[in-house]
Amino acid sequence: MTIPNGTTRPALADSLNIHIIGAGMGGTAAALALAKKGYTNITVWEYASTLGEVGAGINITPNMSRILERWGVLDIASNEGTALDGASVLNCSSDEVLTKVDFSYIEQEFGYPFYTVHRASLQKALVTGAQDSGVVKFNLGKQVVSYDFDQTRFLVEDRKSKEQEWVQADVLLCSDGVKSKARGEMMKRRGEEDHVEDTGQAAYRILVKREMINEDPDLVPFFEGSHSYRWIGEKRHIIAYPISSHNVFNMSTAHPDRRFVEADTWTASGSKEEMLDMFHDFCPRVQKLLRLVPEGEVLEWKLRVHAPIPNWIDGAAALLGDACHPTLPHLAQGAAQAVEDGAVLGSVLARLTDKKDINKALRVYQELRKPHADWAVATAASNGKGLHLAKGSAAAEERDKLFKEASASGGSNPDKAIDKVTQSKLYSHDCVGNAEAKYDELFAQMT
Repeated sequence: MTIPNGTTRPALADSLNIHIIGAGMGGTAAALALAKKGYTNITVWEYASTLGEVGAGINITPNMSRILERWGVLDIASNEGTALDGASVLNCSSDEVLTKVDFSYIEQEFGYPFYTVHRASLQKALVTGAQDSGVVKFNLGKQVVSYDFDQTRFLVEDRKSKEQEWVQADVLLCSDGVKSKARGEMMKRRGEEDHVEDTGQAAYRILVKREMINEDPDLVPFFEGSHSYRWIGEKRHIIAYPISSHNVFNMSTAHPDRRFVEADTWTASGSKEEMLDMFHDFCPRVQKLLRLVPEGEVLEWKLRVHAPIPNWIDGAAALLGDACHPTLPHLAQGAAQAVEDGAVLGSVLARLTDKKDINKALRVYQELRKPHADWAVATAASNGKGLHLAKGSAAAEERDKLFKEASASGGSNPDKAIDKVTQSKLYSHDCVGNAEAKYDELFAQMT
């Protein structure tokens, strides 16, 4: 494998046995980061039988682009995406523009545009990079049944044969999502309760293809432009933008969860009739888009979060991504924070010179990542509440007043996803540079 110029191979490059649970954004990013640093024994275990990414649109903000470019995979994703030229927030029923922001400053100030892509494009970039390294092995169709953190091992079951085996690791990185089994077992060992919080919100993911709109003049601009739209109303909003080289208009909603009753149910086939009823008072343009969605392609799922957990580390095992900081989709940062986790793990583990220091290095990772990720989680949750204020309330009227006063060239904005101060804290953050600058000081503090 080719090591990037200026990168020194880790002292434990060939002897450290690294296992990663979950081939989503965080897990695959960690595998790619470690491969780029020079590690050669990296195995990813995934429950799914294929590496294809389902879902819909996702955002690649400058803090993620910076990492992907270092890994040489940014173009794989961005070539299939859209560089947004701006974003608008609109009243859901009147279609009045409450605020509009020109995104030209984003690339000027943070080095990269604000990209929107299909999740499959981002996953392809990460998987391609990992596979092309020649040192990352993907084991698919495997379910982790149990963890033994004292011995840094896990019990894995083949989904087809049901055969089980214990797998030994030197480092165990758990990126098994918001329903993380690893997190639950870690917390149980510390006498803590693992409780995923139901937000009371659900979401539809809707994909409208260009071929479906019959060149309706009301809808063509959504495909030919490079703009993001967020229609807001009481307890609900829809955010939408073009993806897949302008051939698809991605719509993602947030609305009261009124369908799910089973405690363990996270996704379900949605009813088109119920979806239309949920957004019956949204403007005609939105109504047209929603009515185009085929009945069988309405998918709804719960929006759930987890209170910040005090510790992401257990021995030589670490959590990353949604396993330790699931983020509501109101700040365009869920995937970015998971990729940052993977990048920082690559940086800190590359500094290891002795296996006895694995736990210390992982605690440095937590120290570097936890405050920033927890802040992003809290900011996303707060932003959602601010977007869903009661119609006609004093708070909503004040918010809308601030929307209309916001600068079109970037500045303070009630929608924190387009607020320049919030963006600066997120987009200018160089997690790898920060890790390299602070590693020695933080490592020395670990006992």
